[in-house]
Amino acid sequence: MKPRPSRRAFLTGVAATAAAAAMPGPSGAQAPPIPIIDTHIHLFDPTRPQGAPYSGPRPAAGATPIAAYPERYRRLAVPLGVVGAIKVEASPWIEDNLWVLEVVQRDPIMVGVIGNLEPDKPEFPEYLERYHKNPLFRGIRYGNLWGRDITKQSTNPDFISGLKRLAEADLAMDTANPRVALLEAMLRISDAVPALRIVLDHLPALDPAEADRAGYGAALQAIGQRPQIFVKLSEIIHSVNGQVSTDLGAYRARLDTLLGVFGENRILFGSDWPNSDGVAPIDKVFAVAKEYFLAKPRPVVEKYFWKNSVAAYKWVKRDPSQPTP
Repeated sequence: MKPRPSRRAFLTGVAATAAAAAMPGPSGAQAPPIPIIDTHIHLFDPTRPQGAPYSGPRPAAGATPIAAYPERYRRLAVPLGVVGAIKVEASPWIEDNLWVLEVVQRDPIMVGVIGNLEPDKPEFPEYLERYHKNPLFRGIRYGNLWGRDITKQSTNPDFISGLKRLAEADLAMDTANPRVALLEAMLRISDAVPALRIVLDHLPALDPAEADRAGYGAALQAIGQRPQIFVKLSEIIHSVNGQVSTDLGAYRARLDTLLGVFGENRILFGSDWPNSDGVAPIDKVFAVAKEYFLAKPRPVVEKYFWKNSVAAYKWVKRDPSQPTP
């Protein structure tokens, strides 16, 4: 058997090696660090003249919200092993699709954008064609956000028609803010548009109420049979009964369940930065995810931290530090 690295070596290390799953080879020599593609970060600037509909977790009293641009993320994430990131929409304003594409174009650490378009709207085909011309545009997000209701939309013929166009364009749909009803809606949508790649966000943070647990279990079991549905093991650290723990033990059972449902080929890493600042510093977010995967074989770690993101989003390499899809 191959010797495993110590927990300290895995979680601390040096420079980029500190952030990746550096696993020793048969000779005992340390294997190359595993690059990380962060599939869930947000970008915004509340100092713009028009402001921003979302500007991160609520700041402390008297504090000013801080703009989130790729360069700020880069300073924090590259030392943790990140080589690329995907921006997920944080605005319902249609014009912000263009704004964020212009922002991410300037920094090659950004390998994709999940934008904001409404598939049921008459103008959806035009907007989809326009933004899809940019290879950084990798899909859209829709869910329990901005007053929208994915449960109702899952049976709306116009909405389904729009999602068929999205699938034909080979783009993905991210969800927003998991609920049991959202999982059930994703099953209906996946059945109606089987070619559509769906990415569920933040499922580790969904703590179903007692009355919803049977529905939750049934939905997960059904989702497990649909290979086009991926999950972000993001928001691992979250508030439980008003308390936040950075101890993996508080979240291990949920991660075990989700890994059992989705398997090693449909799990993605996402930090949820800077929304994650509301519960823990970014290095703690990374550390808990790494600690959980420390006991897994290296191929599983590679799939979680970058390889599965290629299957889900088909992002394009922009920098030599990024792995070749």
